[in-house]
Amino acid sequence: MGNNVRQIREALLMSKAEFARKAGVSPITIDRLEKGMPCRMETKRKIILALGYNLSEKDKVFGSEG
Repeated sequence: MGNNVRQIREALLMSKAEFARKAGVSPITIDRLEKGMPCRMETKRKIILALGYNLSEKDKVFGSEG
């Protein structure tokens, strides 16, 4: 269970605030997501793209939950 958002974000040397701006979501949303809380499909789409992945690579970001 859980996702790889925090690990990928940190590997890209991005702060939560910077990543939130790039993804077009609030820093609180990033915080909740990194803690494994659920989010909308549209938010997942924004996160995947902001991390530089294709939507077809969603499992690399969200694992089997995605």
